[in-house]
Amino acid sequence: MDPRDLLAAERAETEQRLARLRDDFSGVVDATRDANSDDEHDPEGHTIAYERSQTVALVQQAERHLLEVEAALVRVRDGTYGRCESCGQVIASGRLEARPTARTCIGCAGARERGGRGSTGTD
Repeated sequence: MDPRDLLAAERAETEQRLARLRDDFSGVVDATRDANSDDEHDPEGHTIAYERSQTVALVQQAERHLLEVEAALVRVRDGTYGRCESCGQVIASGRLEARPTARTCIGCAGARERGGRGSTGTD
C-alpha cells in the first residue's frame, strides 16, 4: 500500500478520534458547571476531575500523533520515509503498515527501549 494512503487513513482516524475526545471534554466541562465546585467534599467531584484530566491527556496524545503523521508525510515528500533515522537501514514494510509513522527500524526501536543508543527520536 502507498504510504500516503496509509498516512491519510491514519490522519482521518486520528482527526475523528480527536473530535470525539473534544466533544467528550466539552461534556465533562458542562458536567463540572452543574456539579458542586467543592471537589474535595463532593463524592462525584473526584470522578469529574479525573475524567477531565484523562480526557485532556487523550486529546494531547491525539494531537501529538497528528504531528507525527504530518512529519511522516514530510519524509514521504523528501524521500526519507521508510529509512531508519538512527541507522539508515530500510524499515520493514510490516512495521510501516502497523505503524505508518515509525521513524526507526525495529532493531533501533528495541535498543532504545532497552536504554541503548539505537534511536534519536520517536520510533
